[in-house]
Amino acid sequence: MSAEPYMDIDAVRKQLPHRYPFLMVDRVLECEPGKSIRAIKNVTVNEPYFPGHFPHRPVMPGVMILEALAQAAGILAFRTVNVVPDENTKFYFVGIDEARFRRPVQPGDQIILEATLLRALRGIWKFETKALVDGVEVCSAIMMVAPETGSSARQAKPPRAEAGADAGVDAGVDAGAEAGEGAA
Repeated sequence: MSAEPYMDIDAVRKQLPHRYPFLMVDRVLECEPGKSIRAIKNVTVNEPYFPGHFPHRPVMPGVMILEALAQAAGILAFRTVNVVPDENTKFYFVGIDEARFRRPVQPGDQIILEATLLRALRGIWKFETKALVDGVEVCSAIMMVAPETGSSARQAKPPRAEAGADAGVDAGVDAGAEAGEGAA
């Protein structure tokens, strides 16, 4: 699969159940289902957390950067399984490892959100993520999410890939699940 063209805010809103003030992805620059995504979060002085974090020097809370990364990963997961979320869709953030914050993010910054699918096993999707401002990494983490779709709350699973060089992550996903390996 090749990278898809960018998604504007209207397309992002169709792909995520989040809404203001918790929608953290403004645009998707590229998305290669089953592989990776690059998206943008524009940070403005009007963000609802800046008056209290901190009044004398506004700094974006690290947990909000992580949330933005998780939302970008969510778009990648839903695009990978070709699902458009509806009112029955749930998207749970179930784990984070190796989170690192390298420099403050402030009003006026534009964060590039990157997520790469490492594996998906038994409904848990694992991503390597990083956030960059002006080409400099400001945050990174390994994240686990659990997307559920449909009224029966079934777990979103990646499509099965054909074996071979082009199989990529999906072949490893299915092979691991069939071998009985543990979750992410």
